[in-house]
Amino acid sequence: MSREQLIVQRARKSFQTGKTKPLEFRVHQLKNLLRFITEKRRNIADAVKKDLGKSEHGTELFETLGLEGEINLAIENLMEWAAPRPVEKNLLTISDEVYIQPEPLGLVLIIGAWNYPWAVTLQPLVGAIAAGNAAIIKPSEVSSYSAKAMEELLPLYLDKDLYPVVTGGVLETQELLKQKFDHIFYTGSSAVGRLVMEAASHHLTPVTLELGGKSPCYIDKNCDITVACRRITWGKFVNCGQTCIAPDYILCEPSIQSTVVEEIRKCIKEFYTDNPKSFEDYGRIINQRHFKRIMALMDGSTVALGGDSDESQCYIEPTVLKDVTSESKVMREEIFGPLLPIITVSGVDEAIQFINEREKPLVVYVFSHEKKLIKRVIAETSSGALLANDCLVHFTVSALPFGGVGNSGMGCYHGRHTFDQLSHLRSCLIKQLKMEGVNSMRYPPHTAKKMSWARFFLLKQVNMGRLRRTVLLAMLAGLAAFAVQRFLQRG
Repeated sequence: MSREQLIVQRARKSFQTGKTKPLEFRVHQLKNLLRFITEKRRNIADAVKKDLGKSEHGTELFETLGLEGEINLAIENLMEWAAPRPVEKNLLTISDEVYIQPEPLGLVLIIGAWNYPWAVTLQPLVGAIAAGNAAIIKPSEVSSYSAKAMEELLPLYLDKDLYPVVTGGVLETQELLKQKFDHIFYTGSSAVGRLVMEAASHHLTPVTLELGGKSPCYIDKNCDITVACRRITWGKFVNCGQTCIAPDYILCEPSIQSTVVEEIRKCIKEFYTDNPKSFEDYGRIINQRHFKRIMALMDGSTVALGGDSDESQCYIEPTVLKDVTSESKVMREEIFGPLLPIITVSGVDEAIQFINEREKPLVVYVFSHEKKLIKRVIAETSSGALLANDCLVHFTVSALPFGGVGNSGMGCYHGRHTFDQLSHLRSCLIKQLKMEGVNSMRYPPHTAKKMSWARFFLLKQVNMGRLRRTVLLAMLAGLAAFAVQRFLQRG
């Protein structure tokens, strides 16, 4: 029996004891996770610095700050999330208890990604714990220092049997995927996502796939181009471009292309100085394999800005490419690096057509003063999300479901959405053994009269909130009428 199989069996047996059912246990584990992030902040920052060259403050901003918010949100709202959820009734069930009861799925496998090795691995864990599941945590082996730190430190704070960390590479991941889970949560590339889904199908295991894709960014010529380019520059070059929701390419009219390039030049200098290579808030490509892949994407395109690189340090300067076409090499795959191609289009019509001719992206960005144009892009494109006049920040809104569609993923998470994604929303209906006469319409023999009654009782929806308000108003009206009558009698 493999190590992975033993770990999975131990986690499932621990879950089957029922220890995750009480909300008090879940809150305790969530508080321990929050304490871990607080007390081991320096260890996390050191690991991320070695993996990706991020600064300590950059790690806090893009890795741990969001985690703290997610944990606090779950702790504060867990009682409400886990409570029975009443639903609308029909006339046949008006006297019954009808509700949805969230319950734990069981054992969840969380496969993290290397680009934000703590945020994208532990955010799903927050929801898994809150929903009462056990979870196997598999950090990416590519961000090796973070994986090692997670393996060593997380078991000091969380239940070791319920939430074990499994490290290793492709072989270990493949061995995990052979095991039976109740849900698999994967963050990474579409290519590997297909393999995860295929493995999950053998056990009919549901999956959440947080993938990526080429997220387009349309700039309307009439918008504030200075502000637009400032926000795009930030969104693109954060984490050296290694962000799944980074703007992948710009669509704009030829008349503003040179202005866009110049404004991005100013922003790169402002954010990262004249020498990004020596600036602490500009990171590095994760490894030499990805460095070579990204550098090869520039073939056939003209460098408008940047282009400098150092393979020994896995450094690629913030780079803007022009004279890019739909056939250019850089447009054939998700860039996932600090290259920003500009493709010229005649206007929003061609931009929408260009977007729709490709796989559905994780996010569509549009910069415009005109709400009508923005609404049109919403109505005529499809993507995991749409963000107008900014980049990345929709990820910080826990009330918004974060996830892709089509090639960019399936399922969603953040806040309550993670809780629901990793829960079974169980339908519950509790009747009494009374009023059997009402049920006669459903029993044979079936007649036209019974059918008429069945149609009335089954198709008539009852809004209980409205019904309660109507009853309350009727009672108040009756009470008022009684009071008036008594007053008149005394007079």
